[in-house]
Amino acid sequence: MLAHRRAVEQIKESYAAIPDDSAPRLSKATTNLFRFRDAGGGSRAAKLSARDLDQVIQVDPVARTAEVQGMTTYENLVDATLPHGLMPYVVPQLKTITLGGAVTGLGIESTSFRDGLPHESVEELEILTGDGRIVVAREDNEHADLFRAFPNSYGTLGYALRIRIKLKPVSPYVKLTHLPFTDAEKCLLAMREICESREHDGEPVDFVDGVFFGPGELYITLGRFADRAPYVSDYTGMRIYYRSIQTRTRDWLTVRDYLWRWDTDWFWCSRAFGVQRPLVRSLMPRRWMRSDVYRRLVGMDRKYGLLARYDRWRGNPPQESVIQDIEVPIERGAEFLDFFHKKVGMTPVWMCPLKASGDWPLYPLEQGRLYLNFGFWGTVPLPRGQFDGYHNRLIENAVHDLDGHKSLYSTSFYPRDEFWRLYNGDAYWPVKRAYDPGGRLLDLYDKCVRGR
Repeated sequence: MLAHRRAVEQIKESYAAIPDDSAPRLSKATTNLFRFRDAGGGSRAAKLSARDLDQVIQVDPVARTAEVQGMTTYENLVDATLPHGLMPYVVPQLKTITLGGAVTGLGIESTSFRDGLPHESVEELEILTGDGRIVVAREDNEHADLFRAFPNSYGTLGYALRIRIKLKPVSPYVKLTHLPFTDAEKCLLAMREICESREHDGEPVDFVDGVFFGPGELYITLGRFADRAPYVSDYTGMRIYYRSIQTRTRDWLTVRDYLWRWDTDWFWCSRAFGVQRPLVRSLMPRRWMRSDVYRRLVGMDRKYGLLARYDRWRGNPPQESVIQDIEVPIERGAEFLDFFHKKVGMTPVWMCPLKASGDWPLYPLEQGRLYLNFGFWGTVPLPRGQFDGYHNRLIENAVHDLDGHKSLYSTSFYPRDEFWRLYNGDAYWPVKRAYDPGGRLLDLYDKCVRGR
């Protein structure tokens, strides 16, 4: 905690030293955002280093809590909690997502049908606010308005320096059951019933997610904690996890390997780099087979336009990046899949149910209602005569026609008035004025839509 206090004083002093006409930007070792700024777009930006705010301060196995610095990755957090037989209530699926990033920018995983989103297990936030103060925000203190508005604020109200979260007990292994379906309506009805009962075939269910491979091939994957396992599979080498869903009914993983089952191949996105080809995979060091390496490759391509040049050389149509996570009520999920398959055509698609609780005004999901997250990440060819953003705008319109919502970690195209209506500007602006009256930090629209 002493080291943490020194780090807090350092970042506070660094923030105060940034000129008033510069926009502070948090400098992080890794990022899972897909909002790329133009080369000249950050000319007024001043980097604020958070290099000393990436540690687990303390795990309390009796109280089942952890004190964690804001830039701590979930990989490091899980490594600190699992030896105590504990884990965070929701562990987002990629290792280098930070706890502060998941709380201020949302996150989801296969426990979300029961435990909601990562911020719902937060007890306390220590925040560097836009006006340079250090405040401790809780549900029950004078900064409760900031505590509730912090999720989905994406660093526009302040930066999380320390977070206290609740933990829950785990078992050493997870038993997996993959249920195949050929009809989306029946698949999502079964998923809804499982989430509501929290059991299947008389057994409790601890994890629920699924994959859409196409209109006639969908799977629900159920996970259950287990104290023993007859064997454990390894998907960190030659074997690919998402392919196993199509070929196995049962499987067993260690709890750690289950939490990071999607990271080795960045769900299925590693195929874009040839990593799923047996020869390439056999030659690639395991330490490189992880999401942050692939994310850096995407950043390099974005910077130098290598794939776009290749497509032009081959005479291929321009590609649009379609990287989004959206939520719709689960009873509308089959409608979304039908739209998405016809208008976008990208597969696979991740499906993850969630049920939000509490008052979180900047991401206003209906409390107690079961939603279904769809995650899709890749590129699709643009129709002749259309421009970049065509598919993403179609998706935005469809999502909100279905009474859904979309995460803001990637590109967005909303008009200003529509954005503030969807993301509750009436709740955002009073908190923004209270904690950043001078507007030193960008507002949510400028940061997430205009990409400034």
